Amino acid sequence: MKIQEYFVPVAVGGFLLLGVGLFVAPLISPKGSASVDVTEPTLSAQAVIGKGAFDANCAACHGKKAAGTKRGPPLIHTIYNPGHHADEAFFRAVKGGVPQHHWPFGNMPPRPGVSDQQIAAIVKYVREMQVANGIKTRPHNM
Repeated sequence: MKIQEYFVPVAVGGFLLLGVGLFVAPLISPKGSASVDVTEPTLSAQAVIGKGAFDANCAACHGKKAAGTKRGPPLIHTIYNPGHHADEAFFRAVKGGVPQHHWPFGNMPPRPGVSDQQIAAIVKYVREMQVANGIKTRPHNM
């Protein structure tokens, strides 16, 4: 499935509003899978290192090419754009884990043994993959 833009109904204070957003449609299949089609670009040298670190430490849950699995969400999704999840959020997630908040996969446990240099390379990989798949920085508005 490709990333698409469409109207999303949002209930606020008893009123139904239509907001525009970028989402993967459908985000999650009935079996709990959250997988997207991902284009892999020619990667920079640091992103190639990051891909290796990602494949070794993240792909079991976040999928090959960060496309998501039944165990974890795709990182090639607009919710992870740098305006909503800055690079530091990836460091915090790897170092300390993160409670479930965007997806129904449960809490992400910390990934001990992944160095700051590896995390930086993973972030570079994810960001290059995001750009290649049309994900742009968008300001986070609550």
